[in-house]
Amino acid sequence: MPRSSPPSKPAIAPRPARRKLPPTDGAATKSDDHSDIEERIYRSVFEGVTNQRLAPGTKLPEASLCELFGVSRALVRKVLQRLAHDHIVELRPNRGAIVAMPSPEETRQIFEARRALEAALVRMAARNATRAEIAELRRHLKEEHAAMHRYAQPEWARLASTFHLRVAKLARNPILERYLSELMSRCSLIVALYEPPGNASCEHGEHADVVDAIARGDADEAVRLMEEHLLVLEKNIALDRPASQRSLGQMLGLG
Repeated sequence: MPRSSPPSKPAIAPRPARRKLPPTDGAATKSDDHSDIEERIYRSVFEGVTNQRLAPGTKLPEASLCELFGVSRALVRKVLQRLAHDHIVELRPNRGAIVAMPSPEETRQIFEARRALEAALVRMAARNATRAEIAELRRHLKEEHAAMHRYAQPEWARLASTFHLRVAKLARNPILERYLSELMSRCSLIVALYEPPGNASCEHGEHADVVDAIARGDADEAVRLMEEHLLVLEKNIALDRPASQRSLGQMLGLG
């Protein structure tokens, strides 16, 4: 009688791979809060520069920033590295960070780049701007004019700088717009460092003339006016400015 073979063992199904669980709400919130604080510190320093509250050469001690914002040194260093990448801050080995100080040669190069870039942007703006967008530009000019007559220098400086970015947005080219944003922040350092006190970094009437040319669709005239405006701005700079005596907290608008 033939020997019966033993029953075969059932195949063992492979164990399903363990799924990676998403972070808990608490972990996600902590990460979000961390990013929010990092962005807040970055914006505080960046806007302190662009609004000309933070003068070129101002020291940015890590300990002071940690105390002002209630954060760790690791987070402050991360923010300072971002600012250095954007040419807003200089990181000096063993001496800490300072607000960047563009040299005269850098100043010339930055204005040269800005004239070339804004000529292209304003030409595109003259082709693309709608009536609604031009009306919005004129409303912006009214705010700028009102700030000038109130002698509200920080607000006036902010609005004058924002005007150029608003014109850039009408070009419908986000890449060029981003390049201009970087150049504008570096120009704020130049104005803060070299322009004599009491000078208007941007003349309201010159901005109004540019808007009129854009409204007419006269691209060549808009380019000519913008180039002339930027040349006047460059000629207004001086060689030296006294250092600010305010505390870091005051310059950042935190005290």
